[in-house]
Amino acid sequence: MAIEKALLLIADIGGYTRFMKHHRFSLAHAQDTVAQLLEALIDASGRFKLAKLEGDAAFFYAVGDDTTAIAQQVSDIRRAFLVRRERLIIDRMCKCDGCMQVNALTLKFVAHAGEVAFQRVKHLTELAGVDVILVHRMLKNDVPVKEYVLMTDTVHRGLTPELRQLARGLEHDFEGMGLTATHYLDFSEVTAALPQALRPSLPRRLWAKLMLEARSLKYLLGFKKPCEDFRNVEIVDVQAP
Repeated sequence: MAIEKALLLIADIGGYTRFMKHHRFSLAHAQDTVAQLLEALIDASGRFKLAKLEGDAAFFYAVGDDTTAIAQQVSDIRRAFLVRRERLIIDRMCKCDGCMQVNALTLKFVAHAGEVAFQRVKHLTELAGVDVILVHRMLKNDVPVKEYVLMTDTVHRGLTPELRQLARGLEHDFEGMGLTATHYLDFSEVTAALPQALRPSLPRRLWAKLMLEARSLKYLLGFKKPCEDFRNVEIVDVQAP
């Protein structure tokens, strides 16, 4: 088991209402929507490698202790998220909960740099160690905004002076970790440059709808249970009045 320095990054998708109507189409479409957004995040991850998908979050890592490029990488991933979300909204034809709430979906990040134990099993790489635990603990935090990147001191020091000035300090008492100095950037204060929006296209919308139903079929037929490993949505039965 090799021990190396690594930069750890978790991109976490949220925004579905805490109680989503327990309907097979809504849940199946929500599962597919998050899968498409996660795919966009992975494609934009650059030097980061995917450690694993964790429900509605993606856990990335990059070997080394250079944190100077973290801001650009987070910006690229967030941009990919916004572009894919906008396309899902433009191409939306379904009126179920899972599709109508796409515009409310948000993205937050937590980032930390430390030492990680790498264990390779066939084609899989498992990450372990205190720093891996810490970056996951950071997902439960006291940041007062919805979309942000929360980072530890080691990552904060690698930011440009302009971004360090925008970052706000916030001390956390993470479970089992003790008091930890953190800093967060509010995405509402950081401009994201986006390409020109797509124009509505009926053929593209029809194709998107056809592919959505095809990908959702395994959930609709009961071969897989949708949203069961999502951390940011609670599924309950809604009784008719």
